[in-house]
Amino acid sequence: MIKKLLLVFIACFAVQSYAQEGTASPYSFFGIGSLKFKGTVENRSMGGLSIYKDSIHINLRNPATYGGNNIDFYQKESRPVKFSVGGGHSSSNLESNNSSDRVQSSTFDYLALSVPIGKFGFGFGLLPYTSVGYKLENSNPNGTIDTRFNGSGGLNKAFLSVGYQLTKGLSIGVDANYNFGNIENTTLEFRYNNEGEPLQAQTKESNRSDLSGLNFNIGLHYQTMITDKLELQSALTYSPTSDITSRNERFFNTLTINANTGSEFIINTIDADLEALDLDKTNLTLPSKFTIGAGIGQPRKWFAGIDYTSQKTSEFSNPLYTNTGVTYEDASALSIGGFYIPKYNSFTSYWQRVVYRAGVRFENTGLNVNNESIKEFGMSFGVGIPVGTIFSNANLGVEIGQRGTTNANLIKENFVNFQLSLSLNDRWFKRRKYN
Repeated sequence: MIKKLLLVFIACFAVQSYAQEGTASPYSFFGIGSLKFKGTVENRSMGGLSIYKDSIHINLRNPATYGGNNIDFYQKESRPVKFSVGGGHSSSNLESNNSSDRVQSSTFDYLALSVPIGKFGFGFGLLPYTSVGYKLENSNPNGTIDTRFNGSGGLNKAFLSVGYQLTKGLSIGVDANYNFGNIENTTLEFRYNNEGEPLQAQTKESNRSDLSGLNFNIGLHYQTMITDKLELQSALTYSPTSDITSRNERFFNTLTINANTGSEFIINTIDADLEALDLDKTNLTLPSKFTIGAGIGQPRKWFAGIDYTSQKTSEFSNPLYTNTGVTYEDASALSIGGFYIPKYNSFTSYWQRVVYRAGVRFENTGLNVNNESIKEFGMSFGVGIPVGTIFSNANLGVEIGQRGTTNANLIKENFVNFQLSLSLNDRWFKRRKYN
């Protein structure tokens, strides 16, 4: 049954991810797109909290959580092999000072596997890092279209992680991430004659950047019982500054536009000589990032925690685009959340074994557009529903939030994000009880 659910889940989100853009946010116009949340539905349902570690869920945000001891609760047998896959759907209402619109997108968010080997743990998988998906228009004072912008693509991340438990409660880990992908965008400037009628031929600029590069993430995790019932968990991660290589193309199209359907018909194409401008190959800086957090709880019962993230987004630069009306400032995020389980081993009530999660987050994205800092707020809720054995569960989450502002002719997004994941576990390494 679980295998059938998994195949249906992957098929559905694979279709959706190819059918639609990974985002519909106008703020994905800047930089290399909107930063995607690196974490599971479980993390996201707790406001993005990244510090919690247990033996049956993958924590994609801290590689130290892959390491650990065998489980006392299961006669000191090995931790289970963990497989997780997740996706989501977002619906946003975009508001400006004089108009509004509704957009939506569906995404495939992550695919990951964790394998324990003694005190070591290894993980690998695939997830999106950034996403670009926008369709914007500027209008003249007389109400006609001045400029039309379109963008798509994004940066993906394939990762290999290793964690090791140094002492009973202290673990260390590292992620090695290979980033790859491409970003395409077009700018169509409309020209009109003296009577205000559009010219027969228009010009469109098209850009494509193919991105690739490595970066690393180092993590520590510590947990200990501070009373007979209460456990302390704390964690920190650090990603140093790294570079992404961008191989760029730019060309200009002369085209006509069907006034009734809006279809474009290309007449002529001219390639821009980016090599002469030393822009055919550029380096983009991925800024350093630091996260620290702590929380307390009763194992297999409840947990509450807080973590803080600081990112040197002011270090980001993209030589290919120098006049986009945006500056970058240091970003930060605060997450507060937790979970509650009525009775994890109940045999009489299914709902007693459900995990109930909630959290909030406050974020300064690091974007500053027209002298306005772009901030984001989200409030999340979720449940973890047992599926099959006690080790596996389906996770449902919803996040309600807001991004941006209508000040300075900008756009405010009111969004609702729905997330769904399967967290499947199996015992590959069982101790033999009979010879």
